[in-house]
Amino acid sequence: MLKVKVKVNNKQEHTIEFENSSTGSIDGKAFQWDVITVKDGSFHIIKDNKSYSVEVIKADAKEKSFLVSVNGNKYQLNVKDKFDELLHSLGLDAMASKKVNEIKAPMPGLVLEVRVAEGDAVKKGDPILVLEAMKMENIIKSPTDGTVKKINVKKGVAVEKNQVLINFV
Repeated sequence: MLKVKVKVNNKQEHTIEFENSSTGSIDGKAFQWDVITVKDGSFHIIKDNKSYSVEVIKADAKEKSFLVSVNGNKYQLNVKDKFDELLHSLGLDAMASKKVNEIKAPMPGLVLEVRVAEGDAVKKGDPILVLEAMKMENIIKSPTDGTVKKINVKKGVAVEKNQVLINFV
């Protein structure tokens, strides 16, 4: 049995329990449906004698968020499973979303390249700099969206583990 909480358009939250691929419950009310895959990301669903055409427009598995179209109407879905609920109950979910104010060196090494300048706006995952460690080049990426406040290193400089490389606003 799989149990998830789904928030629709950041408003309504529903608890969905799947017994198997065709039966389960939504907010405690049992349902049964037939799902046919039309093509990758596109489905035809029959539930309660009604036909639904469902298309996954955008999916971010890491964030567990999906933009879907149901009979032409778009819905933003955010999914939480039992592990997300556990993190929330322990107060650890807030830690994961905290704003990052600095990037530290994950290991000692040599700065080969700085790919940003002070004042640059960066997105989560953007390459920030290249650090050589143990004869390997490691691309250090931004852990968050932000603006580069200060660059504390230059090309060719050796850094120690946990040394602050870049500060964010």
